Amino acid sequence: MDNRTIRRTFFVAFCVMAALTAPRAGADAGGAEGAARGAVTNLPLPRFVSLKSSEGNVRRGPSIEHRIDWVFRHRDMPLRVTAEFGHWRRVEDNEGQGGWIYYSLLSGVRTVMFEADGTALRSRPDAEAPVVAEAQAGVIGRLGECLPDWCRISAGGEKGWVAKVALWGVGAEEIRE
Repeated sequence: MDNRTIRRTFFVAFCVMAALTAPRAGADAGGAEGAARGAVTNLPLPRFVSLKSSEGNVRRGPSIEHRIDWVFRHRDMPLRVTAEFGHWRRVEDNEGQGGWIYYSLLSGVRTVMFEADGTALRSRPDAEAPVVAEAQAGVIGRLGECLPDWCRISAGGEKGWVAKVALWGVGAEEIRE
């Protein structure tokens, strides 16, 4: 076998191994104790990040030799990292679509996506608090402090508290100061 065939065989074997050992999609991504850790970064898996650029190629495997399956086209889009290999991260979006993306296209800046139309941003973390703004499904906001059931979000020039269940990009048990 030539070197290229050996490399491809290695990548295929790695991808199969990563798929079999990756945490399930519904797992808490908030970095709970005992969670899996990335072999490269030693950061929790799964975890949330955001797309740093306005375009990011998502490949079938962790190298530029692999086919591009998706192109994410929204800067600050929240993504869930589920695996690591060298400078590559396997990510998925809120619909579970994804693949491998080069690490420099990702940012540790935390963002979230509103999952339903008319989601209320409230003046404080209370379902009875006054509504300061409403967001439509798909709007991306910057993630701030998170309590057990609420997160402080800034989006479209507005700031407010949103029920955690209305957001994608934050773990159900995640607490942030």
